[in-house]
Amino acid sequence: MTGTVAIAGNMILDTIKFIDEYPSMLELSAIVSLRRELGGAVCNVGRSLARLDPSIPIQAVGWVGEDEAGDYLLAEMRRFPSIDVSQVRRGGVTSFSDVMTLRSTGERTFFTYKGADNRLMPEDFPTENIALLHIGYALLLDRLDAPDARYGTQMARALAEAQARGTQTMLDVVSEAGNRYQTIVPHSLRHADYLCVNENEAGRIAGVALREGDRLCAERLSEACAILKRMGARRWVVIHMPELACGMDEGGQFFRVGTLQLPDGFIKSSVGAGDAFAAGILYAIYRGLSLEDALRMANAAAACSLGGEDSNCGVKLAKEAIQLYGQMEERK
Repeated sequence: MTGTVAIAGNMILDTIKFIDEYPSMLELSAIVSLRRELGGAVCNVGRSLARLDPSIPIQAVGWVGEDEAGDYLLAEMRRFPSIDVSQVRRGGVTSFSDVMTLRSTGERTFFTYKGADNRLMPEDFPTENIALLHIGYALLLDRLDAPDARYGTQMARALAEAQARGTQTMLDVVSEAGNRYQTIVPHSLRHADYLCVNENEAGRIAGVALREGDRLCAERLSEACAILKRMGARRWVVIHMPELACGMDEGGQFFRVGTLQLPDGFIKSSVGAGDAFAAGILYAIYRGLSLEDALRMANAAAACSLGGEDSNCGVKLAKEAIQLYGQMEERK
């Protein structure tokens, strides 16, 4: 594949605030340290893909605010020469999350403000030389989830218009409570060449329970993939989870690949692992890999992400990431 990979969706600045304990209502707890991290699909997937293969041109598509947070976010994205932020629009307040984190356990509570992200519309999407378009995430971007008379949703319209220009499309979905999975997502699925979601999201869209308590219902994964294919994913359906990654290709063949058995102490942060997985799938599509090899590549990218302090700094060059499969045991 040649051309640019466009990554569209939310762009967030997270402020990680470390505390020793959560206060009761009306009480005080001191913030002992803090740091800032970029979040959202555009920042996380984009930077992970740039780390996997710096030769792939990437177009960031989204909105940030006309504020210092927006300046910081764009400056951090520009650190990657392969990422073009010229299509990022500005207005309002940059979307952000305050992430209250217990120092002792790493447990996090998120307080999120939907700011400039919610301005993203199909008219903001680039139209020239885009080989592959990834949108993250359905159910999170209010204007793109809004109704469209012809396509069902504005996001579906953006995907359909991209396909009409010869662009391949990939969709990711956010995990949420509620019943919107089967009312909002199917519209976009009809115009997605690839779907990349976790097992909770896949099960909610397909109407198949993929977990019973903590137990993974692995025997139902193929059924869920087949349902999602019938709902519209033209090429691949990909599902990732802690135990394994699986998928179904354009010919209806089902594959599953175990995740890596990571040694004690390897995991430093789980934030961004799903986005690193998606970046691995995008890399595989761009480089023409088979679905089975794509699952292995994406698992490796996610494992690398888990070993870093933030959402993407642990991600390595693709050839180095895939070497983990020769160094660590694969889950069976």
